Amino acid sequence: MKILQILTASVLISALAGCATVAGDPDQTLTFTSSPSNAGLVITDERGREVYFGETPSTVTLQKSDGTYFGAKTYRIAFSKPGYDGHEVTISAKPNGWYIGGNILLGGVVGWLIVDPWNGNMYTLGEDYVDTTLRSRVAMQEINGQPTLNIALIEDLSKDQQALLTPITI
Repeated sequence: MKILQILTASVLISALAGCATVAGDPDQTLTFTSSPSNAGLVITDERGREVYFGETPSTVTLQKSDGTYFGAKTYRIAFSKPGYDGHEVTISAKPNGWYIGGNILLGGVVGWLIVDPWNGNMYTLGEDYVDTTLRSRVAMQEINGQPTLNIALIEDLSKDQQALLTPITI
């Protein structure tokens, strides 16, 4: 009899909670790095609000949901450094395995459509590590809005940049 009560209680608890709600977190910590390091890092959300401003490397905790029904967050990550082309990455929250598979086993329709969609626990922002390589503007850059010419040694150029060179005869 006691075993039946424990089993019944377990079934009721799992029916009232979605799997992602039980197993997930409303936020996720991501590490942002770049080559070269000390690049500017600006993170804005889907509403254009700046949620982080700093330099690489940085570890930032981001919300996975905006708190609305099925309110997955999207972030735009902008990397910048003087003398280098800027680079942008978009990260969007997507349903995680606990939401998809866990609710098949335990949460059912209640977990899928009622419990999990109201919090960010059902989402993942993907990998916990975002790395980018900024492309150097060796030959040209802007200083105070004015284009300038840089002179560089051929050894300082990447193989791709060296392939674009044209010999000049004087």
